Parts: sequence; structure tokens; C-alpha cells
Amino acid sequence: MGKVIAVCRSDIKGIQKKDQGEGLFLEEFGLENDAHAGKWHRQVSLLSYDKIEAFRARGAKVDHGAFGENLVVEGIDFSSLPIGTRFKCNDVILEMTQIGKECHHGCAIYQQMGDCIMPREGVFARVIHGGRIKAGDEMEIISQGE
Repeated sequence: MGKVIAVCRSDIKGIQKKDQGEGLFLEEFGLENDAHAGKWHRQVSLLSYDKIEAFRARGAKVDHGAFGENLVVEGIDFSSLPIGTRFKCNDVILEMTQIGKECHHGCAIYQQMGDCIMPREGVFARVIHGGRIKAGDEMEIISQGE
């Protein structure tokens, strides 16, 4: 069982997301008003709170959303789970479609730290069933992929 720590979005691609505290997740689209939402396999990005905290312990000064993640969740190690894993939070059902992504080395975090966790730890999902998620909500794994 995990706990949602932050719900982040940005209006424009290529900038850090800001914690909004809550958001509406639209079926087969993503987080409402987020620049990365759309009809594709990377509708929502998720990052484990524990991985962010470990990165902060190395000296990184990063806020929630700094890696471009939509959801920060404590208690679930997303990158250790297989593609196809499904998560439920309130009415929202997400299906994991990708682990990591290529990071452009010009990003501010990489320039500051010489490293970025999103390529290894961030995961992407599509919205199977929509609804609202807010900080403090519980997220559970309802099935594991292959």
C-alpha cells in the first residue's frame, strides 16, 4: 500500500511540474491540464517518494515535480514492478506502460548533480479508469504485469 504525497502538473512541456495537491485523471488521456496528457502510452508519470528522498540525501535540492513526475507516492517501489502492473487510487486505475526514459543531459538536475533518477526510477502509465486523486490518498497494487 502506498500513500500519495504530491500531485504535480505543468501547462508546458520541458519545465518542472508544480505540486497542485490534487488532480482529475481522465480516462485514456492523463492528468487534466497537464502538458504530457494525451492519447499515448505515457499519460501519467510516477516516482517513488523514497527514491526522491535518497536523491535529496545526496545533496539535491529538488521539489516535488522537479523530475517531471505527476504523482509522488510513498511506499511503492515502482521501478521494481513489471510493465502491465495496475494501481488503484480511489476510482482511478493506472496501468504501468514504461519504466524510465531517456534523460536529456542538459536538464537542471543533471547539471547540478551529474545524475538524474527519472531514467532509472520513473515509470509511466495510462489511465484505465478516471477520477480524482489528492495528496494523502492511498494507492494499492491491484495486479502485477508479466
